[in-house]
Amino acid sequence: MSEPLFAHAHDGREPEKAFAGWFEGTTHVLPVRIYYEDTDTSGIVYHANYLRYFERGRSDFLRLAGVRHLVMLEGETKLVWTLRRIALEYMRPARVDDLLHVRTRFTELAGARMTGEQQVVKGADLLATARVEAAVITLDGRPRRVPKDIVEKMTPYLSAPSE
Repeated sequence: MSEPLFAHAHDGREPEKAFAGWFEGTTHVLPVRIYYEDTDTSGIVYHANYLRYFERGRSDFLRLAGVRHLVMLEGETKLVWTLRRIALEYMRPARVDDLLHVRTRFTELAGARMTGEQQVVKGADLLATARVEAAVITLDGRPRRVPKDIVEKMTPYLSAPSE
């Protein structure tokens, strides 16, 4: 049997990358299908679910960039990512069965913090945006510098902030 013309990231050959989206330059794109469970009684996506979609976008960005969340728990000093700040703006509703794309860009990585911008789009329509600031902390809540190996993996993916 010959190789398929196009190999997909979800074909099971690389479980770490399965269903994790793709990069367009320095922007990570994650497809999200809207299911009935995502909506309120009107069939419109419940507002808090956008936080979940943005989280998935950030997580899969890191995964594809080679940064595993749990690896920071394996060191001598246990470290985790936490959100320091997130600002959301909603423009248009998404509805059941819509295919959305979560677009994630990180714009700065300095000290203990990483900042980024995210969008949820449906085709050419912008539905929601988020400006995010994440930080690395110890398990008792003290800020720590982003580990050097993570800085090295993330630096090629940093992009200029949008206007």
